[in-house]
Amino acid sequence: MQSAVYAVLTLAALVPTKGWFAPDQPLAINVKAEPGQMLLMADTNGRALESKAPTDVSGEKTVKLNDLYVQTTIPGTYVLYLTKKDGTAADFTGTPLVISIREDRRRGAPTGPMVIRVEPLRYAVMHTAHGDATIAFYYDVAPHTVETFLSLAENGFYDGLAFHRVLPGFIIQGGDPRGDGSGGPGFMIDAEFSNRPHEAGVLSMARNTDPGEGPGVMPRPEFANSAGSQFFICLSTEKTQQLNGKYTVFGRVVGSMEAVNRIAAAPPADEKSERPKEPQVIERIEVRRVTPRENPYVNIFRPLDVTQAKPKPSPPVK
Repeated sequence: MQSAVYAVLTLAALVPTKGWFAPDQPLAINVKAEPGQMLLMADTNGRALESKAPTDVSGEKTVKLNDLYVQTTIPGTYVLYLTKKDGTAADFTGTPLVISIREDRRRGAPTGPMVIRVEPLRYAVMHTAHGDATIAFYYDVAPHTVETFLSLAENGFYDGLAFHRVLPGFIIQGGDPRGDGSGGPGFMIDAEFSNRPHEAGVLSMARNTDPGEGPGVMPRPEFANSAGSQFFICLSTEKTQQLNGKYTVFGRVVGSMEAVNRIAAAPPADEKSERPKEPQVIERIEVRRVTPRENPYVNIFRPLDVTQAKPKPSPPVK
């Protein structure tokens, strides 16, 4: 009986009529719902937002979110769920949607929304010879970086590439098609620095190091905006605090860190080398949609803890 109920609920769906909307366009979502369901929009800390009108839905219909939530006019990142009536975000069915209300951050630009991005909430599974690592993403603080990483992964960019830089107790770094730390996808991503701390398990973007940066000194724009495809995974919370606010945090390994720690334990090519003796290969990065059965965001959508330890010297991330 339980499996039959699950089969029925998987028919429920939220599908945007398109992926990008201008601020003055109807934010239209196609809904396929079972009786007794409703829409629920929440922030990325899981707090439900108050609606302007009832959000009960049943059957197939097109809903304009502009008519339901004032937040569609306020820059920010939200998650739209289809859930049971009077339920919470934890009771969702189908795949939630990420609603990203983006503003123009250029100097002197008009205030308010510039464009709205709507996409399914996704996560990734990194397959390695040491096992799998599940990755959830910080859509709220690094939307462009997340979108670029997912696009590269979906198109096989990372498949077969290696972690060319392994620093036990600090980071492992990969995503370079050249394999020597100098390569990328042929384009660069602007920095999306935030107050998300560099903790054990966090994914962050590698970039060119500014010779003039240091404690209290930010990298110049040409260095800050030089990320591409190379990313690193933090192995320590204490030793990576000096990276806070200077590198783009965009996700984290959730659940087990076993595969990452095994890569970090690989013997180096020699005593002074940061390169492993044996290649530590990313077999594949698989992008998946969140479902009620597979939801790694249970613990990642939570309030920020911006209490930071005193930075300690560590090797720079190249």
